[in-house]
Amino acid sequence: QVQLVESGGGLVQAGGSLRLSCAASGRTFSSYTMGWFRQAPGKEREFVAAISWSGGSTDYADSVKGRFTISRPNVKNTVYLQMNSLKPEDTAVYYCAADVLGRHRQRLSLNRDEYAYWGQGTQVTVSS
Repeated sequence: QVQLVESGGGLVQAGGSLRLSCAASGRTFSSYTMGWFRQAPGKEREFVAAISWSGGSTDYADSVKGRFTISRPNVKNTVYLQMNSLKPEDTAVYYCAADVLGRHRQRLSLNRDEYAYWGQGTQVTVSS
């Protein structure tokens, strides 16, 4: 069983920054691919970023490339999402997710169906 708890969301003006955190339980955290997804009102949950179990590979949605950074200092069982130059269209509930089979895949998963565990989400609101 994996438990994920997000924090760090809030209200910020356009152009501002936030850092989201996802604290994970489980002694095998370091073997999971970790991802961030987001869901805006009336829209489907979409991929934002992912990082491999080793931290050596990352991938981002085109809409956030160059502005968001995913990282994981595995000694802390935590994954972060640093969000800079925020835009109103970044407003959404952000979810952390774990792909427990990630170490066995050939590539990082961008598909939410491949993530077995999810946090409860944290709201990010960007005002214009």
